[in-house]
Amino acid sequence: MADLIVRNARIATLAGAAAPTPAQARAVAVRDGRVLAIGDEAAVMAHAGAHTRMVDAGGRRLIPGLNDSHTHLIRGGLNYNLELRWDGVSSLAEAMAMLRAQVDRTPAPQWVRVIGGFSEHQFAEKRLPTLAELNAIAPDTPVFLLHLYDRALLNRAALRAVGYGRDTPDPPGGLIERDKAGNPTGLLLARPNALILYATLAKGPRLPAEYQANSTRQFMRELNRLGITSVIDAGGGFQNYPEDYEVIQALHASDQLSVRIAYNLFTQNRGGELADFERWSAMLRPRQGDALLRHNGAGEMLVFSAADFEDFREPRPALAPNMEAELEAVVRLLLRERWPFRIHATYDESIGRILDVYEKVDRDLPFDGLRWTIDHAETISARNIDRVRALGGGIAIQHRMAYQGEYFAQRYGLQALAHTPPVRRMLQAGVPVGAGTDATRVAGYNPWVALYWLVSGRSVGGLRMYGEDNVLDREQALRLWTGGSAWFSGEEADKGSLEPGRYADFALLSADYFAVAEDSIPDIESELTVVGGRIVHGSGGFAGLAPPLPRPMPDWSPANLPRPPPAHVHRQHSRACCVHDHGRMPAAAPPVDDVRAFWGAFGCNCFAF
Repeated sequence: MADLIVRNARIATLAGAAAPTPAQARAVAVRDGRVLAIGDEAAVMAHAGAHTRMVDAGGRRLIPGLNDSHTHLIRGGLNYNLELRWDGVSSLAEAMAMLRAQVDRTPAPQWVRVIGGFSEHQFAEKRLPTLAELNAIAPDTPVFLLHLYDRALLNRAALRAVGYGRDTPDPPGGLIERDKAGNPTGLLLARPNALILYATLAKGPRLPAEYQANSTRQFMRELNRLGITSVIDAGGGFQNYPEDYEVIQALHASDQLSVRIAYNLFTQNRGGELADFERWSAMLRPRQGDALLRHNGAGEMLVFSAADFEDFREPRPALAPNMEAELEAVVRLLLRERWPFRIHATYDESIGRILDVYEKVDRDLPFDGLRWTIDHAETISARNIDRVRALGGGIAIQHRMAYQGEYFAQRYGLQALAHTPPVRRMLQAGVPVGAGTDATRVAGYNPWVALYWLVSGRSVGGLRMYGEDNVLDREQALRLWTGGSAWFSGEEADKGSLEPGRYADFALLSADYFAVAEDSIPDIESELTVVGGRIVHGSGGFAGLAPPLPRPMPDWSPANLPRPPPAHVHRQHSRACCVHDHGRMPAAAPPVDDVRAFWGAFGCNCFAF
């Protein structure tokens, strides 16, 4: 008998040709965390018993759980409760009102941080805030605003907190903008790499371990809200192993993970990369772990000399001449240990040199089926796609160009932008391709924004970047977010489609992805998310089915502020946003859970829907 049956659904199984069609697949039964049966209701209901939990989907669309093949959940989770998110906010006026409200809530010596996930092009005003505007809003509270990986804006209080003054030297690869007297203005520029941004952010206060655990649970539940059931964590700068993995390990041990995580290890030591991987390979076996938390290999940083950061406001960085020797040593170690690996590579020129190393190593130490990945690959050429295929690699793509397409077009032109990355060409070549976000700093974590990018070819600012030869239909795009991504953790036999014997990971959607207007795709959410047969998120009529989540800690966390209504509500209302009309928010608002009540506390009736 089944543990759980979801009936009266329209199920896109994404299985093979012999699978039931959406018209036939109306119910799914789950037993011991896996799909027991799927098909018409009469057949599936035969598995109902006295203790089977029954859920009526109300005719909604049900899809396999989404799988982000390249994100930064572990680092993002440790900091989620500290960060104000501007993801999807449509105007700078609204963003600044949110910032002002958070400044008023934040006690000393804490910071207010807006850490990526947005682009100035998404705002109606098409600009970032000025330093004068930040200083006016927050004269005493440190504010750190990270825009992609090109710049950070710090108000005067943040400059004091990090200790940057006239005598602070520019770090290698970074620039501290200064006034005529030589004093820092608050603008930090990544030229040509983001280390200055990483290092400055790392000077901020950290949450204690108990709060980090709460923060990670909040972030996982937020991903569940969007239908995400699995991710591959690509490591990250200042994300040290094993110390920065202790919280996620503890949550796993206490059965509090609501997202499946496969994690890669990212070297932290320029010049000491080989030593890092030698040490880690003695600590971990390849793919060590279980279905909820497992090791996934090395990268995305293998050696610092191979990293080409994607700041399209700056010229393409040339990789160091010693890159090949350093990379070869690390790759030989990983092949001997049979560790899968991935590498960050934006530009075709970098990818070509990396592939030269891989092919050289393969001639006397064969890859022999070991899985490896090129991450990002925005400008990869057809020739290098074919080289990846010949050596058995895969390419993980993300919607970073949705945030940076305008900058790329300004530097390289619209014609060059049209295949960044050349997704259709990758698929035609037979290369395994998985989709993701690269959240949380350079892009947002919302998979529906990424799916919109794949099918529309548009940036978050509305720029049409791609023609019909480089966009996907909706099913193709969804397959990259499900079965396509499963290849990158070696789990394609368990994830990516709904079939008997596979993981019971699925999402019941707020709107039919296959039928809604294209510009409504980013507004889709999951109303019921199931991981391994367990309900991990519910909203609307399904809210009572999910286990309760503790309130975000600390009380002043931005995560305690209700999010604004989704974009389609803005579009449907005659006035786009209350802050456009009222201009500001009061100093504080009462702690409320209802969105309408929250905005109403600011004297706004624009959202009385």
